[in-house]
Amino acid sequence: MHDPAQLMALEAVLRLGAFDAAAGALNVTPSAISQRIRALEDRVGAPLVLRTTPVTATETGRRLARHARDMALLDADLARDLGHSATARLRIAVNADSLDTWAIPALAATDFLFDVVVEDESVSHARLRDGDVMAAITARARPVQGCDSLALGTMRYFATCSPAFHARHFANGVTVEALSQAPMLDFSGKDVLQRGWLAGLTGLAGHTGQPGRRLGPPVHHLPSTHGFVTAAREGLGWALNPLPLVQAHLDSGALLAMHPDRPHDVALHWQVRSLTAAAIRPLTQALRRHARAALLPAP
Repeated sequence: MHDPAQLMALEAVLRLGAFDAAAGALNVTPSAISQRIRALEDRVGAPLVLRTTPVTATETGRRLARHARDMALLDADLARDLGHSATARLRIAVNADSLDTWAIPALAATDFLFDVVVEDESVSHARLRDGDVMAAITARARPVQGCDSLALGTMRYFATCSPAFHARHFANGVTVEALSQAPMLDFSGKDVLQRGWLAGLTGLAGHTGQPGRRLGPPVHHLPSTHGFVTAAREGLGWALNPLPLVQAHLDSGALLAMHPDRPHDVALHWQVRSLTAAAIRPLTQALRRHARAALLPAP
């Protein structure tokens, strides 16, 4: 049985990335934090943290930090069941487009404290698999081992650009050749939305170019959902934007849908570790409720 104070110190250091920050969060001295972690390392017989900037975990440290988060959540859940006041902290992965369209009101409808990791929905399941988060919004339907997976709905995207950008780059149509030269917005190196949409266009009737050709357009890297909309509206580049954020701009003509008949739909799922699913149920219910109101039905 591990000392809860030592586990809390480890979890706080890894969550906040520094001994001083963990000491402030737990209202103890940095020396006390260091002593607790060294005592835990002695007990386990292995190093738990790498004293880098920020502090990172060894594999054993990551497993123990996950255990600490699980125990804190389950203890808080039990305390509430017994009629006591207790606030649990959840570390979850959410994609930026969900955060900026519908997910925040769902988080606000619960009494949890959140450490939100912003992660692309195409790779967020890896955070869950590695134990970095307790739950995640992901594009993966198949449950990660030890997790439950629930369909949330479908986020619809349209490829959009400003009228001036369209006139400059697509005067002869949104062809594969034009798309290979028109500047594109990219959220991060993990972003697959734009490239997935491009891959679906190559070889279609009305598009020149070799079927299946991988396009390499010039790219602006811009890690901001609202920045994507503003950049498209100002003519910096074209991008797939979530319909809830651009519907008004499409209606006003500030943005054009480059291919109105070719939306890009992403089915979203909520995956949560089975061990803590019951304790997280209020959040799960809130997310599903808000997702039903904001997203298209799941396929």
